[in-house]
Amino acid sequence: MMGYRLGFLMVLSVLVLAYATPKNHNLPVLSFDEGYSHLFGDDNLMILKDGKTVHTSLSERSGAGFVSQDLYLHGFFSASIKLPADYTAGVVVAFYMSNGDMFQTNHDELDFEFLGNIRGKEWRIQTNIYGNGSTSIGREERYGLWFDPSEDFHQYSVQWTENFIIFYVDDVPIREIKRTESMGGDFPSKPMSLYATIWDGSTWATNGGKYKVNYKYAPYVAEFSDLILHGCAVDPIELSTKKCDTTGAGDSLNAFNIQTGITLEERSKMLHFRKQHLQYSYCYDRVRYLTPPSECVIERDEAEQLRGFDPVTFGRGRHHHGKRHHRSRTKANTL
Repeated sequence: MMGYRLGFLMVLSVLVLAYATPKNHNLPVLSFDEGYSHLFGDDNLMILKDGKTVHTSLSERSGAGFVSQDLYLHGFFSASIKLPADYTAGVVVAFYMSNGDMFQTNHDELDFEFLGNIRGKEWRIQTNIYGNGSTSIGREERYGLWFDPSEDFHQYSVQWTENFIIFYVDDVPIREIKRTESMGGDFPSKPMSLYATIWDGSTWATNGGKYKVNYKYAPYVAEFSDLILHGCAVDPIELSTKKCDTTGAGDSLNAFNIQTGITLEERSKMLHFRKQHLQYSYCYDRVRYLTPPSECVIERDEAEQLRGFDPVTFGRGRHHHGKRHHRSRTKANTL
């Protein structure tokens, strides 16, 4: 019965995504109270007077986080984020979707993750996806950024449909995942909540735990604004549709290529971004995988680019014999 309801919801959610657009100014920005709830951190989470800007902080006492009030099956989800400044090694800031509280052994997840920075070094961002609890595979990608994300707000967005997932930074698509038959349940397909958190990842986050949080610089403050939840809201008990907002369909359809999810202009931007800033992709990791996972499309230019960046990981590799090489989520997500 649950499978039937999820299938029905997928059909309805296609209607929402037909009208979604990666241009965030066409979508409504919610106040915190309209769409979100305090998750943890007590006084380490502060809502500003405008009701639409949220400060989350990490101190020796606690981190902080908030979560969407609704579950969503597909949609466009976005926030402007300004990261903590100065020395931030070990400080994990995450903006992600997950249903781990409902599906503990077979959860889905879509991640934007900042895993700390050493003063003077280039900032990097990581994206990842999980479907059906497939954490042993880990589909990480990492990129350098062309700006300092601690100096000003920048927009980070995820578009999730039945057939594709797109990650955006400031309206530039940086990654596209298309569902393939071979992925099966590894493609996220169950309703998820949206989360934003800051916490101490000293043991693993920055250079594998080599650089840890230094509370001399605390509190570390991550700021969130322009919060967008544009999708098909789902009742967590009945798994029935609560709201599918199709307002403004005509305007969005003209600017959005529904079949591929990315316009020709956006695809050009994505290819340029990846050529300049891609630093890691699981598809090319010869240490972790003897052959790339089945959904991977190997691009010759990207393969050569990454091989030059790290010839051990992306060259011939050093394969592990005698047992399959797995990494846990935390170990795989190191910078």
